[in-house]
Parts: sequence; C-alpha cells; structure tokens
Amino acid sequence: MTLTDPVPLAAALVRVPSVTPDDGTCLGLVAGWLEQLGARLWWVEEPGEPRVANLVARLGEGGRRFAFAGHTDVVPPGDEALWRFSPFAGDVVDGQLRGRGACDMKGGVAAAVAAAARLQAEGGLAGEWWFYLTGDEEGPSVRGTAAIVRWLQREGFGFDGCIVGEPTSSRVVGDTLKVGRRGSFTARITVEGVQGHTAYPLKADNPIHRLARIVAELASSPLDAGTDRFEPSSLQVTTFDVANPASNVIPAKAEAVLNIRFNTLHDGLSLETWLAEVAERHAPGRSRVAVTSLNEAFFAGDGGFARLVADAVVAGLGVAPRPSTGGGTSDARFLKDLGPVVELGTVGHSLHQANEYVGTDELEALTLAYRAVAQRFFEAG
Repeated sequence: MTLTDPVPLAAALVRVPSVTPDDGTCLGLVAGWLEQLGARLWWVEEPGEPRVANLVARLGEGGRRFAFAGHTDVVPPGDEALWRFSPFAGDVVDGQLRGRGACDMKGGVAAAVAAAARLQAEGGLAGEWWFYLTGDEEGPSVRGTAAIVRWLQREGFGFDGCIVGEPTSSRVVGDTLKVGRRGSFTARITVEGVQGHTAYPLKADNPIHRLARIVAELASSPLDAGTDRFEPSSLQVTTFDVANPASNVIPAKAEAVLNIRFNTLHDGLSLETWLAEVAERHAPGRSRVAVTSLNEAFFAGDGGFARLVADAVVAGLGVAPRPSTGGGTSDARFLKDLGPVVELGTVGHSLHQANEYVGTDELEALTLAYRAVAQRFFEAG
C-alpha cells in the first residue's frame, strides 16, 4: 500500500469497527504506516476503564514542530436498517469512500499521513511533524487528547503550530478554518418542594411551579448579542424531570437539565453564578445547581499560525478559508494551552449520519492542503 495516497489508507481505517472508546486496530494501522516513514512512536495511556489507546509519533528531529491531531474512534452506526451499505464497508463507489468515520475523521487522519509521506519523499520535511491520535474523542474525552496533553507537558514536548483534522469545511475542502470554539456548559437544577395532595395545595410546596419559573426566566433572558468573532450565546433546556406517575400528588422534587453554548464574554463560573441567582430568587433555600460538564470558550486568533494556514490553503487549493468559531466543541480545547491551534478538515456533510461518506476528491484536496501548510510552516522557520 502506498502511503502517499490517502484513499486506500482511509478505506483501511473505515473497515475497522472502532466505536468509541474501542479503537479496534486503527491506531495500530497508523502506527505501522508512520513507522514505515521512520517515525518514533509513543503509546500514551492513563489508568482507568474502559481502556483508551493514544498514539504520539514524531517524524524528523530538530527544528520547528508542526503537529496534526485527530481521532480514529467513531460514533455508533445506529439503526443499520437506515444504511444503504455496511457501516464499515470501506469501499469506494462513484467517487465516494463509504462507511462510518469516512468523514469524521478517519479520512482526515489518512490525509495527514499521506501529506507527511509526500513531503518527506520530496525532501521538504525540514523540521518535526508530530501526530497526536486518540481513540477517545467521540466519547467522554477524559483519557484521550487530554491525556496526550498531560503527557506532552510532563515530557517537555510541545508544538509551534497544530492542525486538528475535524471535518470543518462547509462546501469545499478548505473553505472554513476554525480559529476558536464556543464553550459548552451543562448543569442540572434541582428544586426541593413539599410533597402533598393536589386537593390540599396549601399543605404542600410544588417544586414544578418554582422550577418552571426558573426555566422560563433563564430561557427568555438573552445572554449577549454576540461578538465580532462569535455568534450570540444560547441556552437550551434539554430535560424537565419529575418522575411522578400520580396525577393527584404534588411531587417532592423537580429537576431540569440545560446546556449553554457560550462565547468569550462568559466563563463557567459566571454562568454558574447566574443560574444560582435565578434559582434562588424563585426557590429560596430550596434549589441547587450542579455543573455536570464544562468546556470553556476560546479564540486562537486569526493572525500568526492561522494566517499561515489560510495563505497555504489559498496557494495549494485556490480556496480562501473563512475564519469560524461556530459548531460544537473539539479536542482543540485541550491543545490550545500548548501552542497555536486551528482546525481544518473535510466537508462535514455526513458526519454522524447514516450512510456516511467522503469524496475521494476531498481526500486528495485535504492531502494537498496539509502538505502545503506543512511546507510553508517549515519554510517560515
């Protein structure tokens, strides 16, 4: 198998069922390819169950450090009756590589390997090309890239520029460059009441009514109008739970879960404080807020490394990337503390959907883009 062609590499990865956090043999395949290129490998694992595999590899030694970060785990295929082909077919039909992970993001991993192989064959690898690859991105993401970052910090390694290969493009490869991400804040609000008979409401305290007023105020209060780099923050209530099967009983407790996607005008502490203040106003002494998940917003900037990447994409593909901070979270949130990081990948037309695919022309374009970025990066050193 030639390592300069991303299509057979991506197909080999797609054929391996690697539903998070079980990577199957995907990282082993990539490790073998990188070893053929002369890379030094490290396997990074932290204790805990289920086991999570992480691979760190370095091509070259000395000079500027360029990094590619990605994942080989995938979301479950879901109802296979909705698929026109096997979820792990890994076949190419009518110019499309088909199967779970083709778009998100085994295709991106394959393109990065092929780009490194091409640049090395051309003698353009004038520095270090690092790979940070995990089998835990689609799941809890606790011992995946976060563990890699902790290992890099302990070992004294870092990078001067990093690309995360998420499928960030909108219509054609290279038209969108992620230069930051909104934060994600999830919390559970619990209101305690006094259980009683619905015929005697004065002897009870209905927590549903209090929680409804809390949720109504939160949902109707705009957080902000956005910034020049971020769209407005948004709050969505995702569950409202009482667990009360009786129609003549006022329950003792009510809970709601909400998720806030927020920009850099906020942080986790300010949002938690706001929720607690609103809850206390409508349920004095009877409410509590528990933050269950938090990823802070960040903006990586659109100069420096981001500008270098954008210029390389224009030169390599003739496409001018639009800087973006939209979408959900990604592993860039872990890497941002080590150095400049942006996201560039395939078109996200079918990620997490049934009948997932990626165009073979997209894989070639992405390989050209990664190669162009790396070459410009090393030449700038």
